[in-house]
Amino acid sequence: MNLSSEQKYLPFTRPSLDEETISAVVEVLRSGWLSTGPQVKNFEESLAEYLNTNNTHRTSSVSRVVKSFTSATEALEVALRVCGIGPGDEVITPSFSFVATSNVILKIGATPVFVDVDLGTRNLKLEDIPKVITQKTKAIMPVHFAGRSVDLQELYYYANKFNLRVIEDAAHAIGSSWQGEKIGSRGDIVVFSFHPNKNITTIEGGAISIDANRSTEIKEIELHRFHGIIKDADNNTDVLIAGGKSNLSDVAACVGVGQLKQLDRFNQRRKELVELYYKLLSVTEKQRSLLQLPLYPQDQLNREGHSWHMFTPLLNLKKLKITRQEFISSMHKLGIGVGIHYPAIHLFELYGKLGYKRGDFPNTEEIGATTITLPLFPAMEDSDVHRVCAAINTLFSTH
Repeated sequence: MNLSSEQKYLPFTRPSLDEETISAVVEVLRSGWLSTGPQVKNFEESLAEYLNTNNTHRTSSVSRVVKSFTSATEALEVALRVCGIGPGDEVITPSFSFVATSNVILKIGATPVFVDVDLGTRNLKLEDIPKVITQKTKAIMPVHFAGRSVDLQELYYYANKFNLRVIEDAAHAIGSSWQGEKIGSRGDIVVFSFHPNKNITTIEGGAISIDANRSTEIKEIELHRFHGIIKDADNNTDVLIAGGKSNLSDVAACVGVGQLKQLDRFNQRRKELVELYYKLLSVTEKQRSLLQLPLYPQDQLNREGHSWHMFTPLLNLKKLKITRQEFISSMHKLGIGVGIHYPAIHLFELYGKLGYKRGDFPNTEEIGATTITLPLFPAMEDSDVHRVCAAINTLFSTH
């Protein structure tokens, strides 16, 4: 692949780290306090403040507490345990997500009960929830896919009707909002991810947001996070549960503090880039017939509340003369990275053992077979979007 200096390889995502954050990390390294310490406290309090105050309006005065983890996967598992979910229980979750969402359900001995997703929004078809409710159902774990919030009013209507816990997988949705309220500023338990490909990063990491009044569950979260250990005023140790170890380091938290300051700017830039994608990829009838763009929110509040973690159109492979992999390889040769987010979970071998099979979730299977992830990150220039769209148009003209 020969690229000119103006045509450097464009990945589908890349974290944005400023010099101020890098310098702050150096200071943490020099401090000698590398594990959980003052930086973790600062990050958790800063994120809680962001969730508690950065809203268009509030319907509740309840504040949130944030507890950080080494990954969102660990946070999801702890959230399930805190909700008392275990062997014999069922958890409703979308069949379209990263596999971690359903894996943690299996890991604690419960059973994931899949529901298909909407073809346009890629979010859980909430109207299908009553169809899969049984006496074993204990919780719903929706995913705010690519930063677009699920309908929280409808979600919690079903949760309240059937007396279910809700664990919102908001791995894609830091900075997203629903009807003017930040995801994580309300609701049952909300889990964020700070993996390097997310809208902000702590290198690796995640967090739980929970109502500040639920002190018993907050203490249980802390126990699960660090070996079940408690200490008294004299520093005597006791162990209450067989907890794990998923406490965030100060180095990681320091990165998160710097990133959080820039979150709104990052997300605003993502929205601008996506607007340009929509403009350039829906000009002609050919484009519209060969590439199905994600459904754009029509409601102004929810349009503003979409944080655009990813931009994931669907290829119309029935009309194209190339496969998805050939499309991706061709884009790579042009110096443009394209990802796949995600394959259908229920078609993995592990979930076939639970009885799931091809044909169970048509929308998920169509998305899983045709989705592509185009470059989207705050450091991109408008010219990068023009370049991606020009490359796509070239491939469409050829194939």
